[in-house]
Amino acid sequence: MWLSSPSIMIERLNITQASHGLTPTEAGQRFYERARAALQEADEAELAARGAGKGLCGKLRISAATTFARLHVIPQLPRFLEQHPELDVDVILDDRMIDLIAEGVDVSLRMGNLPDSAAVARKMATSPRSVIATPGYLAKKGEPRPPAGLAEHEAILYTLQPSLWSFTREGAVISISVSGRIRYSAAEGQRAAVLSHMGLCIASDWMFAEELASGEVKKVLTAWQLPTIDLWAVFPNGRLASAKARQFAGFIETVMAEK
Repeated sequence: MWLSSPSIMIERLNITQASHGLTPTEAGQRFYERARAALQEADEAELAARGAGKGLCGKLRISAATTFARLHVIPQLPRFLEQHPELDVDVILDDRMIDLIAEGVDVSLRMGNLPDSAAVARKMATSPRSVIATPGYLAKKGEPRPPAGLAEHEAILYTLQPSLWSFTREGAVISISVSGRIRYSAAEGQRAAVLSHMGLCIASDWMFAEELASGEVKKVLTAWQLPTIDLWAVFPNGRLASAKARQFAGFIETVMAEK
């Protein structure tokens, strides 16, 4: 028969069988990455042949932190897809840094400091960060003044951030150790806790843009500055970013510049 048995196919594809399933060998992983790169080059060639005015086609896989995507990416997707009617998009929502190659991601939108091993990254925007709480919480607990007053407050903590908050003012630096009874693994939980009047947190203006504008939350300790936070477009290492990934990153960069 022309069809190979499963065991022969596994051998040819350099896949290792283990008790938990099938995993590629090092040679198999190299084959996969080269095959993916070849498909990407074919995709780029097709796009060039179609002409820049024809729009993007095929599939784009993007990754983004959950809250940032919900607030600033997903609402803009209809506009992007309208410009590219032959393009499909997979959106992977995860607050953690994922393996872009293993997940087949074309571009990841990440905030904060990137690991030293981060692939190819492009900074797209910067946001100030502040201590934020609802007027309802502050009416009960009062406003912390100065930063040392944070020790008397309930901090809403995010597992990807330290519990030591550092402020600067006129060259002076002060670091305050804060505490809270609940720590959240996703910024979405942190945001919901603030809006439920459970405490105060450090957040970017991006995270509470609408609530800051409406007065539903407010900034405290505004005489002190916190480190800003950057938004990055991260592309898989070892290969050129696809035209789809570059255009999407440029689109989001424009969106954030408009805010």
